[in-house]
Amino acid sequence: MQPVDFTTLMAMCQSLEADWVPARCETVVQIDTTTLALALRTLDRRSWLTISWHPQAARLHLGDAPPKGQDTFTFSQQLKHQISQLALVAIAPVAPWERAIDLQFGPRPGDPPQWHLYVEIMGKYSNVILANAQNQIVTAAHQVSDQQSRVRPIQTGDPYVLPPAIMNTLPSLKESQTSWQERVTLVPTTLKKMLMQSYGGLSSSLVRSLLSTARLTPDQSAATMIQSDWDRLFEVWQRWLVCLEKGEFYPGWVEGGYTVLDWEGMAPVADINTLLNQYYGREIVLQQFDRLKNQIQQRLKGVLDKLRLKAHTFGQRLDQSAQADQYRQQADLMMTYSHQWQPGLTQLTVEDFDTGAPVTLAIDPDKTAIQQAQRLYKQHQKLKRAKDAVAPLLAEVQGELAYLEQVEAALTQIPTYEEPADLEALIDIRNELIQQGYMTSPDYRPTDRKANDEGFRRLQTPDGLPVLVGRNNRQNDLLISTVATDYDLWFHTQEIPGSHVLLRLGAGDVPSDRDLAYVADLTAYFSRARQADQVPVIYTQPRHVYKPKGARPGMVIYKHETVLWGQPRRVEQQQTKPLEPVGA
Repeated sequence: MQPVDFTTLMAMCQSLEADWVPARCETVVQIDTTTLALALRTLDRRSWLTISWHPQAARLHLGDAPPKGQDTFTFSQQLKHQISQLALVAIAPVAPWERAIDLQFGPRPGDPPQWHLYVEIMGKYSNVILANAQNQIVTAAHQVSDQQSRVRPIQTGDPYVLPPAIMNTLPSLKESQTSWQERVTLVPTTLKKMLMQSYGGLSSSLVRSLLSTARLTPDQSAATMIQSDWDRLFEVWQRWLVCLEKGEFYPGWVEGGYTVLDWEGMAPVADINTLLNQYYGREIVLQQFDRLKNQIQQRLKGVLDKLRLKAHTFGQRLDQSAQADQYRQQADLMMTYSHQWQPGLTQLTVEDFDTGAPVTLAIDPDKTAIQQAQRLYKQHQKLKRAKDAVAPLLAEVQGELAYLEQVEAALTQIPTYEEPADLEALIDIRNELIQQGYMTSPDYRPTDRKANDEGFRRLQTPDGLPVLVGRNNRQNDLLISTVATDYDLWFHTQEIPGSHVLLRLGAGDVPSDRDLAYVADLTAYFSRARQADQVPVIYTQPRHVYKPKGARPGMVIYKHETVLWGQPRRVEQQQTKPLEPVGA
């Protein structure tokens, strides 16, 4: 993820200062553990200022309105109490080339500031600090004790101290090319390292863009450079510094990220706020998606491995219990032919009751035939009791396995993030596993979401009939309990974990054979059997699908089903068309 560097921060501050100073701070909302939103209003507009101290995405820009919900964070409540209804009267860097901005608040424009909101964008050391007119810290997003940092502790009541000064030389337009080139080449290494070690205020993304614009590469060594290369690079260097000095910025997209400089290959964007909001909004969602999916996958794998081992153990014990009848039969034979026993015998050959075939019975020479039979009867009873005890345990484990394999199948249907519904589906799966006791999360909050808010996959059959596919067990349940009507058809792979699929039909609609085949292909595709050539798929009317009392999410029973064969690989070659939301 591309961090906000000094150049981007200056471009952002210029935009805010031009359009949003002065502005009244109406309220403060904390969206999550690392993000604030300040509602700003001028005479003709209103927007939300996003302030984040996220370790990888610390930033400052106008963004989307925060989601509605109760704000329970102490930090935002303290800020709201102090700066709400005050005017944002100035925005200024705290020191030259520092990635720290002072948002100043006062009673009205032109008044001296009563409060300073310092936004420090410094990677993992990012912070947001509120100080009063005397520059005394009142609250901070991160309190830093003396034990954590002897260089710069941040505690309530302490004076606000500037971040440690940049030790490297700072870039300057006044520096000659000769001096600049000598400084850069002082320690020969790769071009990227030479620039970043020689000057402060640079970021990796900025250096890469400078070198790319000069038609050079970051890993290129100084030994391969000729004077014309140095001339081009210095010209680009000067262009960057002129943009900074004049405040001329050109926000736009470049390969792998964004820029605020007028480089070649840039796709311009009208507003830097839009640029940063879109970039970091998507990058944070992608990061959240990947982290959440990995957490769920690891947890599922651990639980499934244990359950499969337990099921195997129970299966072995049941196999042993199946020998119980053999012990009873041997005991009966031993009792019947006990008169043939003689001291010292180690085996006894007798005729089987049913077949008359000879059967050889092993005998302990230290026991009589009666004692041997009694031992076999005891073994029979022991195995019979074990069978009665293990069978329900195995059934319970198999039910739990079926449920978690259904969850696993839903997870495999969301391989990458494509749209917001993908992340919502993952969150649903995480919440479901928490509710079922398989995961824990301090951030979990139970929610009651309605069916019309769902993000079902929406497809169309060749004849234009709507098809809904559940992304997880919660959506699978809602398809039957809330969405389905008596005219619809419900599809699922036969005894294979997969998504529930609903073919929407109106009164009197009769699906064609090719529609049924298409939905069967979809059902097979959104299941664990996606890689198979043919998959058995059943369909029935929703009124014949039942959820047993106490059943886990997504688990149902059905009757009056019809079996089709779905070919999942045909789905990959077919084009699907998006549908309007349910009820539209």
